[in-house]
Amino acid sequence: MNTPLLYRLLDTDPAAGPAELLHRARAGRHLPHLVLSALERDGVRMGEPARAELGRARDRVDRYARLAADLACSTGVRAIGGLPLTGYHPAGLLRPLETLDLVAPDEAALWQAVIRLVTDHPVEHIDVSLLGERPHHTAVTLHWPAQDPLVDPWYRVHLSTAALPGDGRGVPVRPYLVADDHVECLIALAEARLAGPALPPGPLALLDVAALAGRPFEPAEAAAVLAAYRLAPEAAGLLDHAAEYFPLGPLAAVRTALAPHLAAEHRRRGEAPPGARRAGTRHGALLRRTVIRHTWGEARLLTPSPGTSLLLTPVADYLLTPAPEAVAEPAIRTAALDALHSWDTLC
Repeated sequence: MNTPLLYRLLDTDPAAGPAELLHRARAGRHLPHLVLSALERDGVRMGEPARAELGRARDRVDRYARLAADLACSTGVRAIGGLPLTGYHPAGLLRPLETLDLVAPDEAALWQAVIRLVTDHPVEHIDVSLLGERPHHTAVTLHWPAQDPLVDPWYRVHLSTAALPGDGRGVPVRPYLVADDHVECLIALAEARLAGPALPPGPLALLDVAALAGRPFEPAEAAAVLAAYRLAPEAAGLLDHAAEYFPLGPLAAVRTALAPHLAAEHRRRGEAPPGARRAGTRHGALLRRTVIRHTWGEARLLTPSPGTSLLLTPVADYLLTPAPEAVAEPAIRTAALDALHSWDTLC
């Protein structure tokens, strides 16, 4: 990947110079740290504030990498998506990484990792969601302040027992990734398109594709894996858009091999009955943080009354709601706290 590609992706005239390129990157919240690292690599002079910002961003990625390696050894969770993609970008270029995404082999490993993070870091917020009904998958996101919390985004670590959450309708949860590393990265990029396929891929997604374009993909096998993960349309759309900006290399053959899978996947999704119920996702509204329950291997789901579900985890207790920002009625919240106190007396 080269700097001229950055100018194209950010719709900036090269004659405007590096200051305008960085301005565009900041205005759209796109790639300021990657742009800074590209300008540094090109020998562009920058002041101490810019160097300090770039240094903090590099430290952030390094810290995420150390966290992932440590948790992989101690709990068996492993990084997916953003962190592995950083390894495919050219040396000296910094791929932005606001969130460290980790997948756990099971719920016990997930909570072991959460406990480790809560113990070792100043975690201030822990968000919990359950995907699906029976069996469900668990997703946990932990937040804590960055080195400079007024300027830099907080640290954010997302753990899940499902590698790929799907869209809750035609594309279901898929717990595991089993392909080669660079194919897994392509799967992750295609999965992200499920959240907003009507919008064109952003600059970062296209830069990720450019970073993967030099890898030795086996076209038929990669296309078959994408089809098996039910992502052939998303992968094809992503590659089609990327081809407008740079040569796809081996990925061009992958795009060709995807063609026979597209109609079958569209047909499969279209066969869902009209109005089919979206697979439920329940979000945790925090009731209380607890002393770490080191002996718990899994969370416990309680239903003290019809329509009220509590999730007791090794680090906090939650009232489950249908939406992330849903606010329970005061009577329901009071009943939930009463149920927690009753549970406490029985333990």
